[in-house]
This record gives sequence, C-alpha cells and structure tokens, in this order.
Amino acid sequence: MAEQITDTRIPTVIADELHIVYRVNGAKTGKGSATAALSRILKRGEERGVRKVHAVRGVSFIAYRGEAIGLIGSNGSGKSTLLRAIAGLLPAEQGHVYTDGQPSLLGVNAALMNDLTGERNVILGGLAMGMTREDIKARYQDIVEFSGINEKGDFITLPMRTYSSGMAARLRFSIAAAKDHDVLMIDEALATGDRKFQKRSEARIRELRKEAGTVFLVSHNNKSIRDTCDRVLWLERGELRLDGPTDEVLKEYEKFTGK
Repeated sequence: MAEQITDTRIPTVIADELHIVYRVNGAKTGKGSATAALSRILKRGEERGVRKVHAVRGVSFIAYRGEAIGLIGSNGSGKSTLLRAIAGLLPAEQGHVYTDGQPSLLGVNAALMNDLTGERNVILGGLAMGMTREDIKARYQDIVEFSGINEKGDFITLPMRTYSSGMAARLRFSIAAAKDHDVLMIDEALATGDRKFQKRSEARIRELRKEAGTVFLVSHNNKSIRDTCDRVLWLERGELRLDGPTDEVLKEYEKFTGK
C-alpha cells in the first residue's frame, strides 16, 4: 500500500481560478489612434461606452503561513491588482479568493493624511491597522526610529505634506511593520529609501515570517526578492506564468527579460 503524504502546512490565502475585470468608461476612438491599438486587450462591455480590462486571468495558488512570496512581472501584468483582490478591495469576476485572518495591504490600511503631522499619522495608521492606542503608545518610538525620518531633524512633528515621497513611504512601512500580520502585502515599499533602510525592511519581513505570518512582496528589484522571498509568483498579461522557488523562477524571468 502506498504511503499517504500529509501536508501539515497551514494555508493563509487560496486563489481559485481567479479572474479580475476592470470596467472603464471611455469614448469611441478613431482608427489608428493610440487607444485603438489597445483593442487587443480591451473588450467592449455590455453597456455603451464601457470597456473591460481583463487584468487577472484564471490565477490559482495556495500561500502558507511562514512564507514570503515575491510577485514579479512586467508593468501591467496584474501584480498590484492581485494584491488588491486578496485584500478584498476588488471583486472577483470569476473564481474565488479565500483568506485565513485579516489581509493588510501596505499603503491602504495605513491611510495617512498629508495635513496631519507624522506623529498624528502614526496614531491614525496604527488604529486603521487594528492596533489599540496602548499598542501604538508602546511601539511609537520604535516606529519613528525604524523609519529614520528624524535622522536629519524633527520631521515627525511636521505635516506629512512636507515629506518627500521616500520619507512618506518609509513611515507607512514602519507603521505596517510594527504590527504582526496574518497576511501582509507590500507593493514596492522596498524600492524607497537608502540601502540601510532596505536592509532593515528585509530583516523585519523575515521576522514577520517567523511569527507565523505570510508576506507578499511586489518588487522590480530582483535582489530584494532574492534576499527576502523563498517563493515567487511570476505574472504576465494577467496569467500566472510560473510559481516556484525563488532562484528557479527568477532565472527563467531574467532569461525572459534579458536582464
């Protein structure tokens, strides 16, 4: 009798033949125009003037606790759309997404406000992610130090509109990383800041994995993917082209891109 193999890993995200379709309002375009050239990927909707963009096409995978999964692919391949669907922000046209616990999408859950100070935004972002005021107070100094935004001045007391885009992104990541997550999704957060901050971010992602969470990372930086992730999903034109160990998938992707 053949020995039965049991998978004891705990699933956190299951995508089952997932399709995501955007509906875009737009006027008719003439023959030969730039927009008309997109007709190969756009389908006219049922209503007049509505077009359909099939952004994710039949994607299936299972993510498990303790995994860090990289999402790679060309611009417009569906990576960010897939994360938004997992977070429950986009409805499935077909198929299903199942999640165990609360998914957190970096930059959405930490909904920061430009007219408030960094200090107030730490509190607001923490509350938006489900932390109590006591949790925020206990972790406040660590969040500020991790972000590094006070290294050249007392920026935490200034309005967010005075921050550079990199400073704002570092603060968002620092708020998100202060909480343990069932599923944390990070879209290009490690592309901001200097190498010192990237190293801190990568180390924190590894800690989140050890604490039984699952991390998804979208990045065009293959080195960050190699340093952080043990598995990679490669999307092209909305389809899952390859799913496997990081080195194997990146090797095929680099052949495809010529980089």
